[in-house]
Amino acid sequence: MQQRLDKRDRSDLFRSRLAAAMAEKGMSQSALGRAVGVDRSTVSQLLSPSVARLPNAQVAAECAAALGVSADWLLGLSDRPEKLADLLATSLSMTAAPRALVDEQIFAWHREAAGYKIRHVPAALPDMFKTREMLQWEYTPHLGRTVDQAIGASEDRLAWMRGARSDYEIALPLHEFEDFTDATGYYAGLPAGVRLAQIDRLIRLGEQLYPSLRITLFDARRVFSAPITVFGPLLAVVYVGRHYLAFRDSDRVAAFSAQFDWLVREAAVEAHALPDHLRRLRARIPDQCG
Repeated sequence: MQQRLDKRDRSDLFRSRLAAAMAEKGMSQSALGRAVGVDRSTVSQLLSPSVARLPNAQVAAECAAALGVSADWLLGLSDRPEKLADLLATSLSMTAAPRALVDEQIFAWHREAAGYKIRHVPAALPDMFKTREMLQWEYTPHLGRTVDQAIGASEDRLAWMRGARSDYEIALPLHEFEDFTDATGYYAGLPAGVRLAQIDRLIRLGEQLYPSLRITLFDARRVFSAPITVFGPLLAVVYVGRHYLAFRDSDRVAAFSAQFDWLVREAAVEAHALPDHLRRLRARIPDQCG
């Protein structure tokens, strides 16, 4: 909540921030006066500690524009000196999200966050945990003959993850594994043999990599999350289909981290219980190749 200031205190704050912004910009009183369209004496009065004076809105806005800061910050209405447009430009970006196994942007973000905890709510089962047969079934219609090369790159990503010194927490909805097990929804037509091998791989990875890899399952009828990834304290990314929305300001990153932590607290299947849960699902699949 913004602290209420009386006229004298707000004038003092404006004066100190104006002087600081001028010093940062290397701008003299005369230069600022010319940029704003006022006399040097007017700027001098604004900087004088003996005058409890605030400028009118036009002069405040012109000063802010000339100095590259926000008028709200100059007037003590905000603690951020940056203009809103500049804040958005530095804290929010939109990046294309290709429908392919090898997403160089995502991998670049992973490398940037190496050593930090990475929290991930994927749109589906993460590619780097899938078997080659699963990837071929899923991506051959889109990638054609290049799918084998893409699969090799995906396997390289898993190898990199193992040595990246990052802890990975992944939260998935229960129904993703239900649909996979029963070959329904997105997974309709997936052969039983592929499903069995995929579950075996997930059980093996879950046991080998725990606790550096923690996969929890949440009930989407009770809690919900869009696909997001939080790269330590550095970055939070929302997947919206054809694009990623990437946030770098600390408040947004903290908010997405809290969203993920909420999913984990509400988990229907905790990470340590995932292998046994997968074994129960495996028993529902006919033990034969489809």
